[in-house]
Amino acid sequence: MALMVAGSLLGAGFGQVFASLRETVKDVVSKACQFIPILKRLESKLDSLATTVTDIERLNQLLNRPVEETRSFIEEMTRGRELVRECLQIPRWNLYLRFKYSSKLTKLEEDILRYCQVDLQLYGARTGLETREIVSDIRQRMDSIASVETPKVSFAVREPPVFTVGFDMPMKELKTLLLKEEVQLLLFTAPGGCGKTTLVQMLCQDEIIKGMFENNILFVNVSKTPNVKVIVQNLFNYKNMQPEFLIQSDDDAFYQLPQLLNHITPNPILLILDDIWLGSEDLPEKFKFDLPNYKILVTSRTAFPRFKFTYHLKPLNDVDAMTLFRRSASLDDGSSYIPAEKEVEKIVKGCGGFPLVLQVIGGSLRGEDAVVWRSTLMKWSDGQSFLGSDTKLLGHLESSLEFSDDKVIIKECFMDLGSFPEDQRIPAAILIDMWAELYELDEDGIHAIAYLRQLTTRNLASLVMAEKDASEANSYYNDDFVTLHDILRELAMHQSSKKPEEERPRLILNISGNNLPKRWMGKKHKLINARLLSISTGKSFSWSWCNIHAPKVEVLILNFQTQNYTLPEFVEKMDELKVLIVTNYGFSHAEISNFQLLGSLPNFRRIRLEKVSISSLCKTLVPLKSLKKISLFMCNIGKAFENCTIQPSNDLPNLMEIRIDYCSDMLELPVGLCDIVLLKKLIITNCHKLSALPKGIGKLVNLEVLRFRSCTDLSELPESIRSLHKLSILDISDCLSISKLPKHIGELCNLKVLSMKGCLRLRSSLPESTMELMQLEVVVCDEERAKLWVPIKEFLTKLIVKVAEKDNNLNWLPKK
Repeated sequence: MALMVAGSLLGAGFGQVFASLRETVKDVVSKACQFIPILKRLESKLDSLATTVTDIERLNQLLNRPVEETRSFIEEMTRGRELVRECLQIPRWNLYLRFKYSSKLTKLEEDILRYCQVDLQLYGARTGLETREIVSDIRQRMDSIASVETPKVSFAVREPPVFTVGFDMPMKELKTLLLKEEVQLLLFTAPGGCGKTTLVQMLCQDEIIKGMFENNILFVNVSKTPNVKVIVQNLFNYKNMQPEFLIQSDDDAFYQLPQLLNHITPNPILLILDDIWLGSEDLPEKFKFDLPNYKILVTSRTAFPRFKFTYHLKPLNDVDAMTLFRRSASLDDGSSYIPAEKEVEKIVKGCGGFPLVLQVIGGSLRGEDAVVWRSTLMKWSDGQSFLGSDTKLLGHLESSLEFSDDKVIIKECFMDLGSFPEDQRIPAAILIDMWAELYELDEDGIHAIAYLRQLTTRNLASLVMAEKDASEANSYYNDDFVTLHDILRELAMHQSSKKPEEERPRLILNISGNNLPKRWMGKKHKLINARLLSISTGKSFSWSWCNIHAPKVEVLILNFQTQNYTLPEFVEKMDELKVLIVTNYGFSHAEISNFQLLGSLPNFRRIRLEKVSISSLCKTLVPLKSLKKISLFMCNIGKAFENCTIQPSNDLPNLMEIRIDYCSDMLELPVGLCDIVLLKKLIITNCHKLSALPKGIGKLVNLEVLRFRSCTDLSELPESIRSLHKLSILDISDCLSISKLPKHIGELCNLKVLSMKGCLRLRSSLPESTMELMQLEVVVCDEERAKLWVPIKEFLTKLIVKVAEKDNNLNWLPKK
């Protein structure tokens, strides 16, 4: 009797639609790799529901219930089936579409469960007391399905290096200790550069660890200045949860953390707090809660005595150290000078078994001749081991910074990397802007990227590059970034601080709280002669800036974490300032004030803003007559341009490049932008709400590069684009809503590269004028779009149509 009531709820057509959805999920789950976790979860829950649905469908037929009772839900499940099929078309590298479709799949799953849990009770109530028991039973079945924990990828756990040596035994010992029942909080300690983080990355890939903790391995990089609010909020975001109330303080964060952990338990949880510094040793205790199967692994350079359970990672033994060094110096490939074995042994012994030192020193000697090897050996104490302190380690690493006279600029570039906060990605675009002004490198960044590659070869930095297509190969580095090991960052800062403060070419200030350097206090004027000034402040900074006089500064880098930030008053007198980089490392967008100070700067050429609100800027920004380039990254734009007092043609007369990336709330471009006649590059990427362009964009007659990559709501390019006769690169990759090319696109007489991969709605024939693109050399597209160019190639015989390969490496995507 009760099952009949359940059948009356679902209607005669439900079983068929349900079976079709279930079959589609099973078919797609092995093909759409980027959605495997959520599709497997959906598959599991549909499997669990199958028996109930079969019973309901059978009784539906007996009761002859009309389909109309559940028509809306049947339609929703039909759309869900199509949604699952569409997942096959989503590129793995497209973060926005992956997030969008993951959200839709999650909503589909929730709707199915909600329908069964809530509506079953409402329909069951009308049949009286006899039905309630079975309705309750079905509801419990639904609740048990809903309670299955969501499988997800590990939180920020990177893949370990491809090659490691000497970690097999430490791995076993660390794992054995961690898995002991009495161990909830374990300290994993070793000096910097010994490989703690690498070993933890390997631990997270271990089959036993993955089998026990599954998808509840939460990896948090704490670093020297931890922002607890951001850490906890990111953990909530990772689990697709929201805290009960807004996290406004560290106390709020720790108060609400049990909500997240209780949501995961009783499933085992492994929380990894990587890189705890001296002064933050009480932090792990605050993450500790009395929960079953909950373990915390802490890594630190300091062996804090307060921890009951500690594992010490030892340096590599002689054999493993020699293996790592030989590989880093490429001694076994026979392509370069190979010193005597005894000389190699002395150098390896001097590295003290530190993997980082072995890699860096080995990389610095790779390919060098006998004189360089002997010179290095002479500078090292005979048989001396440097295990005492980081200071000695830094001194030891300095030998890797010996560059020939023609490459000394690479050393300068390395030291510039210390200008950015620890454990943060350094966008290549920032470095290109800095070095174009400081060292007169090319605007496109070719030399800058070459230098970063050389630093990577020497193991002094790590350049991570997104896959490039033909339209990007030599000039598009927006998605590339550099990472720097903490030890190497300290080395860069150590090198920069060798000279007296007044003589340094770069001055790097890391201000904790409101503690300005004591040597500055009480001085009426603090003279700075540096060309590069970097100032990093924390979340509690509220100091009114002291009176700094910095007449020679050409690059100013401001790193902060507060929601409100004021440009220092001394900026107004930086007459040589050419580049301003303002980066908010906090969790939410920041309001910036004092932008009017920039109006007095005669040489100001480049500005880059990250994670700030543009509305306040547009109201206060003054004419910037010398400005050549504006870069906005992850900024909150909204309708800022509607209220902007700036008239681009008059107030930005020399502007030549605009880059707007990941500004997800940008709705439109200012019409006045079309009057900036000198503009050569307009690059807008991942601005998904940008739906239309100004009709007058054709007035930008000097435009050479035009990119609208991953602007998914952009529906068309204005016909006025035909007037851009200097345009050589047009990129509309992953503009999903564009269904046709402009009718007169053939008038782009200088167009050489057209990238249109991922334009899924562009299915109709190309305009006839396409045959007039006589200068077109390369078209980058997907397989379906490539077919459209087959007839065109009969007329453009030199044209190469390249089918873009899918980029499965997502390391370059923004973390924020």
